[in-house]
Amino acid sequence: MTDLLTLHNLSIAFGQNPPVVRNVSLSLAEGETLALVGESGSGKSVTAMSVLRLLNEQLASYPTGSIHYRGEDLLKVPVKRLRQIRGRHIGMIFQEPMTSLNPLHTVEKQISETLALHRGLRGTQARKRCLELLDLVGIPAPEERLGSFPHQLSGGQKQRVMIAMALANEPDILIADEPTTALDVTVQKQVLELLETLQSQLGMAIVLITHDLSIVRRYADRVAVMEQGQIVEQADTQNLFDSPAHAYTRKLLDAEPPSAPASLPAGTAPLLEVNDLNVRFVTKRSLLGKPKTAFHAVKNVGFRLGAGETLGIVGESGSGKTTIGHALLKLTASDGSIVFQNDALHGLNQRQFRPYRRRIQIVFQDPFGSLSPRMSVAEIIREGLEIHDAGGRASHDEKVIQALADVGLDPATRHRYPHEFSGGQRQRIAIARALVLQPDLIILDEPTSALDRTVQKQVIELLGTLQQRYGLSYIFISHDLSVVRALSHQLLVLKDGAVVEYGLARDIFNQPRQEYTRALLSAALFYSQEPGAPAPD
Repeated sequence: MTDLLTLHNLSIAFGQNPPVVRNVSLSLAEGETLALVGESGSGKSVTAMSVLRLLNEQLASYPTGSIHYRGEDLLKVPVKRLRQIRGRHIGMIFQEPMTSLNPLHTVEKQISETLALHRGLRGTQARKRCLELLDLVGIPAPEERLGSFPHQLSGGQKQRVMIAMALANEPDILIADEPTTALDVTVQKQVLELLETLQSQLGMAIVLITHDLSIVRRYADRVAVMEQGQIVEQADTQNLFDSPAHAYTRKLLDAEPPSAPASLPAGTAPLLEVNDLNVRFVTKRSLLGKPKTAFHAVKNVGFRLGAGETLGIVGESGSGKTTIGHALLKLTASDGSIVFQNDALHGLNQRQFRPYRRRIQIVFQDPFGSLSPRMSVAEIIREGLEIHDAGGRASHDEKVIQALADVGLDPATRHRYPHEFSGGQRQRIAIARALVLQPDLIILDEPTSALDRTVQKQVIELLGTLQQRYGLSYIFISHDLSVVRALSHQLLVLKDGAVVEYGLARDIFNQPRQEYTRALLSAALFYSQEPGAPAPD
């Protein structure tokens, strides 16, 4: 096979600092899938973004090395030629779709832009191609989504729009930076199989950056392992998983989450009780502004949560998981009964609800979008203390330092800003912000989706330790069923806003009663099978 892309002895530095990527050499052949794996901050995304020179040119430099695409050194080609290559010959799926999509433009406009630029498609032709792409990546009712703005889409739907944009011009190379991070297991399988099919049809090569080694094992031809900016091991996928040569690779392969949470003590006190929770979003109003039609996003949901207990909420993208969390925090209007420690919350206005915000915290799905770029990490974490805590500045600083240490970040970095951290590190900052107030309940919306397996395991163990130490309760929203299983005592399965199955997590995982639940578990089990093995029933 002919090499499409070659990185030779590449080093990348920012400003006058030492290189963050050192002497990286990689090759990518036509039709090949190369997986780039390593812990958060190891240099995977920086290396990938350097291929299209997407790093800040005023700060980034390349002390050594070259990047060749079909014989052209991309570090030396003029900007005009680079623009022709971007999107047309080399496409990229970014890790954080909310910050990569323009909030002021509709889905149709954003996909059509690249079609017009590289293929000259406009009007009806562009619209037809947009519909094909949205259908291709599994977005239901694509005609209705063409006019949607990014904030009107779920996290998984935003990620699928990004994939559609990257595939629009059928590039030779697709750089996929955590392409399935925000997707539930059934859509993960669908999207990865789609990429595999397109790869076969078009001869497309893929650079797959992911922390999910089960996906790597099934879909990658070769694997390159990065640690602290260097390639420490490269091998065929099967050989690397069967006989890892480097100690760091073995560490990554051994980082599986535990199979069950710690047992609950008998007679735990009730903390939260929800009954007949409904959420509707107005989709059309009359000329006078009165609602005419509405989308019923959450339908008669009910559950109970005890002190020190974890409720896992699972379901496909758009099933209403995040909406439930927002409704509990009065970030979204809802109907129904919400009782927290015997206090009825459903009748409270925002001012009356404010004292409860210290006791109920949330970690949002998109860490970059939820962290202010104008505030340092210390200011971000300290903000809640300044509002809700009577202690002085010295006391607040101590709590900030402890919270950062709890989530595995160096407290000395607290004066930096969010853009100076990797995606996984930003997620840990978001967790520290929620932990610092020591709440009774934390709503965790995909808190480990951006983290590699080793850090996932650390965060799961941290959450378990804090739960036992302080009697914390969690509502854990996730599409990663292995993580849900490791933390959850109860499980709530959602489909189209309604409860499909609810009960003890161990019972549902071992003996799911509903077909939809069995389909979710089957899709999750699929990745644990050897490549080429038959799919589970």
